[in-house]
Amino acid sequence: QNYLDNFWPDLKAAHELFDSIVQARRERESESQENHGKEYPEHLPVEILEAGIKSGRYSQGTLNVNKHRAQLEAFVRLQGVGSKDAG
Repeated sequence: QNYLDNFWPDLKAAHELFDSIVQARRERESESQENHGKEYPEHLPVEILEAGIKSGRYSQGTLNVNKHRAQLEAFVRLQGVGSKDAG
């Protein structure tokens, strides 16, 4: 803001762009606070997920995405399946 005010006071488009960026950032911070710092809202409450995992309705795992072909290749590694921890 200071740079624009001091060096480009008459460049209206730059000031409007700066104001737009500031507003978008405020909205994003506000959304982040509403979601308790989470970038994406949860689809199901944690309690339902935990109960579903415990009952066997849901499986818990890790999503692995190919960084070179992220839109085409990904897989989920289920916990306890094929690992040393499986008893």
